Amino acid sequence: MTQHTLHAFTDDALGTDDATALAERLQRGDISTTDATEAAIARLQRVNPTLNGLVLDTYAEARGRANNKHFEGFFAGVPSLIKDNIDLRGLPTGHGSASVGGKPMKKTSVLAKQYLAQGFNLLGKTTLPAFGFTASTEMAHAPATRNPWHLNHSAGGSSGGSAALVAAGAVPLAHGNDGGGSIRIPAAVCGLVGLKSTRGRLVTQEAAKALPVNIISDGVLTRTVRDTANFFAEAEKYYRNSKLPAVGHVTGPGKQRLRIGLMVDSIAGDPTCPQTRAAVEATAKQLSALGHHVDVARIDLPQRFVDDFLLYWAMLAFFVSKFGRALFPQGFDGQQLDPLSQGLAGYYRQRFLKTPGMLRQLRQSQARYAEVFNQYDVVLTPVLAHTTPELGYLGADVDFDTQLERLLRYTTFTPANNASGSPGLSLPLGQADNGLPIGVQLNGRHGEERTLLELAFELEQVQPFSRLDQR
Repeated sequence: MTQHTLHAFTDDALGTDDATALAERLQRGDISTTDATEAAIARLQRVNPTLNGLVLDTYAEARGRANNKHFEGFFAGVPSLIKDNIDLRGLPTGHGSASVGGKPMKKTSVLAKQYLAQGFNLLGKTTLPAFGFTASTEMAHAPATRNPWHLNHSAGGSSGGSAALVAAGAVPLAHGNDGGGSIRIPAAVCGLVGLKSTRGRLVTQEAAKALPVNIISDGVLTRTVRDTANFFAEAEKYYRNSKLPAVGHVTGPGKQRLRIGLMVDSIAGDPTCPQTRAAVEATAKQLSALGHHVDVARIDLPQRFVDDFLLYWAMLAFFVSKFGRALFPQGFDGQQLDPLSQGLAGYYRQRFLKTPGMLRQLRQSQARYAEVFNQYDVVLTPVLAHTTPELGYLGADVDFDTQLERLLRYTTFTPANNASGSPGLSLPLGQADNGLPIGVQLNGRHGEERTLLELAFELEQVQPFSRLDQR
């Protein structure tokens, strides 16, 4: 492929606006919902044949809603997309796997209801790797989702379809969820803002309620901090978890100077690649220049945390393989499971006797993770251990042992937030030699998304994030 980048930004009704600016123009009547919808559909039709970020489109339904102007909420009429592991009545939910049937779902999930309450006009469902089990949206049964910053490279996973289409400018904002880094990883490699919120911040998906340790958080992929901040402020109006501090409406930097811990290498002791290290250290210097106190930190999680999280991840794959027919009412064929899911299920079968100890350790991780925040307000880390790989590095045809080794090395920083339930925010603050973005992660106390967003606003002001049309 000779073309390296691809974007949809043009002089149409969407322009280069983020979701907040577009919502304001729609509210004023500067453009109509039909204008916004048609522009987004045209953009998707232009870039998706190359990027492969859509599983299915709902253009006809979106046009009908736009014509009828049936939108309420902060983002009323803003075109958006939702990941294909969320149920919408009348549409199939494929979970990125050929093993799951295509029958339309009978109910809309509670999470989708909270999402739609903000007024988005959904144009389709986005790609993910099978069951979200890997960090690149490469499927055994379908073309890989490509990174619009460099089409030969991964768009991350598992919310890769949403990330690719937001980064390309097809829509200003799209849904994602994160069970081990699946919002933050695609945000990092596609140059976006991605917040993995505190456990329980949004309504809990039906399937997540049954998990022995709920590692899943939902959210959005955006191009600006204010879009992410406004999404969570509006989501809180729909559902407010009284056990957590309110996020509220964050509109800019905070005034307090923070104690920031810097951790460049992972708890597993793996070294971070030089380009990623340089991006994180440059952010640390920027924070120091802004008056924050930065010094080296260490998160007190045991070395066995990596093994425990891997075993939990494998246990979920085993549940899919063993109980798929009960889990997926739209139909399930275990013979169509992808190699990674099969490999993870086999890994768990060989080690299932370790389950009680693994669950005990993961449940204790919240308290252990929280200890670092006795000394710091925020911990600064990479999102990923090295720069974005080319497509195929984590491809569905890579043998299980090789793919597992590569995944564990690549995604070493993100799972701690999922096990502990704490928030983590990926920001596009670095750039690799080949032009691909590098994500830097802000980690916060349980329930302290507001602190992370205020700090993110400050960093965005001094180092505005790049867009593809600005290259």
